[in-house]
Amino acid sequence: MDQAPDTKATATLERLLPGQSPTLTPGHTLETITDKIVSIVLRRPITLGWVGGFAFFFGLMNLLLFAMAYLFYRGVGIWGINIPVGWGFAIVNFVWWVGIGHAGTLISAILLLLKQGWRNSINRFAEAMTLFAVACAGVFPLIHTGRPWLAYWLFPYPNTMGVWPQFRSPLLWDVFAVSTYATISALFWYVGLIPDLATFRDTATNPVAKTVYGLLAMGWRGSARHWKRYESAYLLLAGLATPLVLSVHTVVSFDFAISIIPGWHTTVFPPYFVAGAIYSGFAMVLVLAIPIRKFYGVQDMMTLRHLDNAAKVMLGTGLIVAYGYAMEAFYAYYSGNAYELFMFKNRALGPMAWSYWCLILFNILIPQVLWIRKIRLNPALLFCASLVILLGMWLERFVIVVTSLHRDFLPSSWGMYVATRWDYAIFAGTLGLFFSAMFLFIRLMPMITIFEMRMLLPQSKLSEEVAAHD
Repeated sequence: MDQAPDTKATATLERLLPGQSPTLTPGHTLETITDKIVSIVLRRPITLGWVGGFAFFFGLMNLLLFAMAYLFYRGVGIWGINIPVGWGFAIVNFVWWVGIGHAGTLISAILLLLKQGWRNSINRFAEAMTLFAVACAGVFPLIHTGRPWLAYWLFPYPNTMGVWPQFRSPLLWDVFAVSTYATISALFWYVGLIPDLATFRDTATNPVAKTVYGLLAMGWRGSARHWKRYESAYLLLAGLATPLVLSVHTVVSFDFAISIIPGWHTTVFPPYFVAGAIYSGFAMVLVLAIPIRKFYGVQDMMTLRHLDNAAKVMLGTGLIVAYGYAMEAFYAYYSGNAYELFMFKNRALGPMAWSYWCLILFNILIPQVLWIRKIRLNPALLFCASLVILLGMWLERFVIVVTSLHRDFLPSSWGMYVATRWDYAIFAGTLGLFFSAMFLFIRLMPMITIFEMRMLLPQSKLSEEVAAHD
C-alpha cells in the first residue's frame, strides 16, 4: 500500500538535503531496480487486459485512417466548418495535442537542468507522450488544408516555379516550430534511452530481442568516455529543448494573436497559451502515470510524492490560466472596443455560452480542490481531476476558435457551428493513435529510466540511516 511522504525520516532528510528528498521507497538495491524495470518488458507475460486495451485503441486508430480516407475522397465539406467558422475541430485538436506534449519537455529538460530528482520516475514516458502527442497534432495541419498531397509547398526549397512560402504567415511559423520541437524531443528521448537499451541488450535471453536492443544501443559499453560524452550530449539537448517549451506554443498562439478577429487579437495569448499547454500536459501525465503505477506495480518507484509534485505544478499553471481568463474579460471592458465587448458578452451569454461556463467550471473551479493535500495524495481523485482538466482545456480551445468566429463583424455573416460525426471520428482516431502507441511503448521500451533510478539509491540509503538514527 502507498504511504504518504510525510514520515519523520523523510522530513529529517529534507532538512539535510533540501529539495532532494528520495523518490524511492526503502529496500531497493541496484539489482532490484534493474530487474524490476527490465522484467516489465522482457519477462512479464502479455495479459488479456493489455491485449483488450490495445485492441480497443488500435480500433480507434483504424477509425482515424478510414475517416481520413473518406476526407480525401469527399473533401473538407464532410466537416462542420462553414462561413464564417472556417476553423473547427481540426485547429482545436491541433492546439490541444501540441499543448499536451509540453509536459514531457518540461519534465525532461527544465527539471533536469534544475536538478530535480523527482523527475526520474516519470520523465521517460512523459518524453514518449510528447512524441506521440506531436504526431497526433501533426495530422491536423496536413488534412485541414484540403490538399495534403501539396503539404510540401509549406517548406522552402528551390523549385522550378520560383514560388516560396509566405514567411509572414504564422501558419508557416507553426511548421518550423512544431517540426523543430518534434526533432529535438525525439533526439532527447532517444539519447536518454541508450544506456537502458544496453541494459536490455545484456539482459535479454531471446536472440531476436538481444539483436534489436543491441542495434538500438549503438555499441554502448558504459565506459567513462561513453558516460562523459553522453552527459555532454544530454545536457546540450536539454538546453536546446528548454526554450522550445516557451517558443512552440507561443508561435501557435500567434495563429490567433496577430489577426484582427475580436477575441484573438490580444497580447496575453503567448504566456496564456504556454501556461495552458503545461496545465493540460501535466494532466495527461497524471492520467497516464496513475494507471501505470497501479497495473504494473511500480508504486515504490512512482511514489505519491511524484503525483503530489505534478499536481502542484498543475495547480500553479491553472492559476495562470485563470488569470488569463480574467484579463480577457478585463481587456474587453477596458479597451472600449465595441467589437471586443460584444465578443465577450457573446461568449458568456450567447448561444454557445454553455462551452464557456463549462470551461470555467472544469479549468478554474474544480481544480481548486488541489489545494487540499489529501486529494493530491489520493490517486483516484487526482485521476478524475486530471480528466476534468483535459476536457476543460479542450473546451478552452473550442471557445477560442469557434465562438470568436461564429458571429462576425456583420450580423449578415453570422452562423452556427455544429461538428459532424466525421469531426468526432478523426478526434477519436487520434486518441486511438496516441494510446495505442503508449501501449506499445510500455511493452517494448523501459518506461522508467533505469540508470537514473539507480543514481537515487544514495538518497534512499541516507533516508534509511536517518530513520534508524531517529
